[in-house]
Amino acid sequence: MNAAVGSAGVVLGFVSAAGGIVTIALGLLGGRRGMLRQIVPFVALVALGAVVAVAAMERGLITRDFSMAYVADHGSSKTPALYNVATLWSALEGSILLWALVLAGYLAAVTAKFRHRLDDPLVGWALLTMFAVCVFFFGLMLGPANPFHTVAVAPLDGPGPNPLLQNHPLMAVHPPMLYLGYVGFTVPFAFAVAALVTGRVGEGWLVETRRWTLFAWAFLSAGIVLGAWWSYEVLGWGGYWAWDPVENASFLPWLTGTAYLHSVMVQERRGMLRVWNLSLLCATFALTILGTFLTRSGVLDSVHSFSESAIGPLLLGFFALVVFVTVGLIGWRGDRLRAPGRIDSPRSREGSFLANNLLFAAFALVVLLGTVFPLVVEAVNGDRLTVGEPYFNRMTMPIGLALLFLMAVAPALPWRKASAETLAQRLQWPAWAGTGVLVLAVVLGARGVAPLLAFGLGGFAAGAAVRQIVLATRRQGWRGFMGRTNGGMIVHLGVVLIAVAFAASSSYDHQREAALDPGESVEVAGHTITYLGFEEDTSDPAKVERRARVRVDDDGVYEPTLQRFPNGSQEIGTPSVRSSLVDDVYLALLDPPASDGGPVRLRVIVAPLVMWLWIGGGVIVFGSALAAFPGSRRRGTEPTSALVAAGRDTSPVARRPGAARPDQERPERPERPENEPIGVG
Repeated sequence: MNAAVGSAGVVLGFVSAAGGIVTIALGLLGGRRGMLRQIVPFVALVALGAVVAVAAMERGLITRDFSMAYVADHGSSKTPALYNVATLWSALEGSILLWALVLAGYLAAVTAKFRHRLDDPLVGWALLTMFAVCVFFFGLMLGPANPFHTVAVAPLDGPGPNPLLQNHPLMAVHPPMLYLGYVGFTVPFAFAVAALVTGRVGEGWLVETRRWTLFAWAFLSAGIVLGAWWSYEVLGWGGYWAWDPVENASFLPWLTGTAYLHSVMVQERRGMLRVWNLSLLCATFALTILGTFLTRSGVLDSVHSFSESAIGPLLLGFFALVVFVTVGLIGWRGDRLRAPGRIDSPRSREGSFLANNLLFAAFALVVLLGTVFPLVVEAVNGDRLTVGEPYFNRMTMPIGLALLFLMAVAPALPWRKASAETLAQRLQWPAWAGTGVLVLAVVLGARGVAPLLAFGLGGFAAGAAVRQIVLATRRQGWRGFMGRTNGGMIVHLGVVLIAVAFAASSSYDHQREAALDPGESVEVAGHTITYLGFEEDTSDPAKVERRARVRVDDDGVYEPTLQRFPNGSQEIGTPSVRSSLVDDVYLALLDPPASDGGPVRLRVIVAPLVMWLWIGGGVIVFGSALAAFPGSRRRGTEPTSALVAAGRDTSPVARRPGAARPDQERPERPERPENEPIGVG
């Protein structure tokens, strides 16, 4: 029953998406714009198909319908309720199902947003592009990634999900957040394609996609930070980021998306970087498909990746198609994408944005090469290479430090050109803040060129952001926190917190392994670790848990554990962490006692400022939310698509006399001395 209903939902989603493509194509190519308004039922049916399919799978998991192959392979009667629900995205077929659900949700949201302008060709081509992506992912579920296969003889029970995926609640949150970010970039990509096809490649389409891009970027940021937190809390190695290829796969679109959110403001202000912005958006979407290939094709051996499957070539082919089509469209519209403006001085805001973009592009290239090069070598001659942390750290560290410097300088720069006197005046207090942080770090015992540079530049960038926020709040009160300018500055503060915490925790951590008898203590970085005893818990039918009781200083008792699940061939270690704003004491149980009252072997890691990584992630999300809403000086605008529907220009520029159309070059605006929009888009 569940398999039949789920399969019907997948078929409904696929057929409806294909019907939407045909309807829009007939309307656009045949000049019958009225047909574009008939796509609403197709959108509703795509969303209904996705919801029905997901509901059928969840019902199968909850009711333990082992006649479904997916439930038989990954479900279990002993899996706790939370992880039973999360089993949907714990394996290949279910993850594609979740992707389709999120994509259908975005399709419905875009249709609802532009419901009064569905006959605009820009919106029509954007929806056609989204329908095409829907067809691909629903098509995967009709073929090699079918989640609703049935088995001839249903087993009495299943093995459950991977043990590593059912021992921390973040498993229920981290993947959906990543998917909301990954899939969310489909929306700005679709409008970029629509702008290229229709020839409306000016600044108007940027208004359509600004918030969609920002929301996708914020979700992806949250997903990456939550993934690092999950790794830190679950895997027992004491770290949170290891440049794992699948970690890199989510980081790559974040880098290009961040570059776009900065450079798009140059196009909005001066009509420049049109080719660059379109390329960044298309590259971001293409990298989400590449990341999906890396995760779900089985080409990588990672805790994040799934087993080898037949969808790998299809995903790689779709990635190649996206690259080919977008490069072709950009080349086709090359003449229209030429911008008459130029950068007048490197000491200007647009100059800083260009430098920012080049650094982000270099960062992405370094990560991409380190991730993909071993796969290319293996595909060519069969040799297996590993690119480890030393390569990534050595290559990305100078880029990261340069980005911190630009984060400090850019808010102080005006458009076109800044005098040395003006720049020095605006950077005076941020420079003092950076110097103060650097001196404090040295006084507290920090050593090493790279971490000290990170601390100093982090204080410099934080000072610049705080200065900008103070200026805005003086003028506007609490509403000074709203809008792109100051929301972007709060995001910058979150990035600074993460950068400083990363530098501190990776440079000044202390690690020790010790064998301790009951009552014995060990000193690590000023903390007293006392082993109290050992116990075994068999009360949970889903697992057997053996744990050491350890006292850290006088703050309480912590229990690092070893867990054995019914489907596991070995015990899985789960660390216990005493966290504070100053440092984390990380405890991992390596070996249980060989006999009652015998010693245990513990790994103890003391790392400073780790908690500020998670706080920084929260600050980024908060700042993104503030940046999505207009500040007090910003007036409401209609999307560019209203031009065709209403027969008039309703863009923000057109509200001023003599302004150009949104698909034409925008006139220069007079300079404002301070608080000009900067930061995330």
